[in-house]
Amino acid sequence: MPYNLHPFSTPSLILSLHMLCACHQEAPPPQKEAAVDVIATTIEKKTIPAVYEYVGFARSSHEVEVRARVAGYLNSIDYNEGQFVSNDQLLFQIDPRPFEAALNSSKGDLAKQEAVLWDAKRSVERLKPLYEQKAASRRDLDTAISQEAGSKANVDSGKANLVQAELNLAYTTIRSPVDGLAGASNFRVGALIITNESLLTTISVIDPIWINFSIPERDILQSNGERLKGTLKFPENEDFTIEAILADGSVLPNAGKVNFFSPTYDPKTGTMMARAELPNPDGTLRPGQFIRARITGAVRPDAIVIPQRAVVQSKKGLYVYTVNKENRAVITYVDAGEWVGDQWIIKSGLKTGDVVIADGINKIQAGSLVHITSFINNLHNTKSQESSAASNFK
Repeated sequence: MPYNLHPFSTPSLILSLHMLCACHQEAPPPQKEAAVDVIATTIEKKTIPAVYEYVGFARSSHEVEVRARVAGYLNSIDYNEGQFVSNDQLLFQIDPRPFEAALNSSKGDLAKQEAVLWDAKRSVERLKPLYEQKAASRRDLDTAISQEAGSKANVDSGKANLVQAELNLAYTTIRSPVDGLAGASNFRVGALIITNESLLTTISVIDPIWINFSIPERDILQSNGERLKGTLKFPENEDFTIEAILADGSVLPNAGKVNFFSPTYDPKTGTMMARAELPNPDGTLRPGQFIRARITGAVRPDAIVIPQRAVVQSKKGLYVYTVNKENRAVITYVDAGEWVGDQWIIKSGLKTGDVVIADGINKIQAGSLVHITSFINNLHNTKSQESSAASNFK
């Protein structure tokens, strides 16, 4: 006799078998973590230039006050005020007529004294043989010799007066003693000029030109400490080079040398004055002009620098992301020093061989898996360095 099957028994069995198979299927594998593309730099120690900038101003390397050596009325002003004048160029003319008359008088006096001397010599020549023949007394001869000596002295004095008269006449013509910029005349034609008291004008030598700048005491002390630690070296004989940066950002094409450091501090400002000398053949710099003085010559040996954009500020301090052996980002705190262009000097926290993430730090966090697409070199432009450090100025 055949079995009676439940009408739902076969489908139910099939569904149960499907459910049983599904329970034994493996779970899908976990999704693989995606690495973040970054650009990194490898830390290496290198010697970098230490460049300093200070506010300075230009001044004449040789300023001459033009004064009259003789008194008289001003006849003419013979130069263009405010313009460049050459050595021995005519500047002023004082009325020469009184001095021409004095010169002629001195010539007449000298001629008179020379005539008296001639007569005295003749008297001595006449009396000597007469004295030898006992026809003249010793007293007469001595008197004649004395008169000759006195006349000779008068001639010498007359010659000196003549030279002085010639000098006084020459002093009425006032010429420039140097090449430079002549200032405005302090007197007009017809004014009475007083000897040595009247400042006629001033001439400023601007080639070469001097640059004065001041260095804060704090910066000097900091540099002294860095030199003792060996992290900063000055050029031999402190032979620093200077470049002048003008107000429009352009750089004077001719560099110069620092040639003076003040031995003392200014107690009012707490700074030390320094001076440099620069060629200025085109007259680009003028006395009183403000510039930024860029000082080069010092170096920082075994320095570690990284791009500024690689450094992150946090409440705990500055840190960077380094990459470990598992290619994961690790927070590494650093002690940063000065900026060098677009780089940052790292005093501590990093060592040679460390890999620091330079670009892409905004896409990662501690522990992120990273993929370094390329490496960059920590090159920097020394001309854009803006450091406030100063050198050891004795």
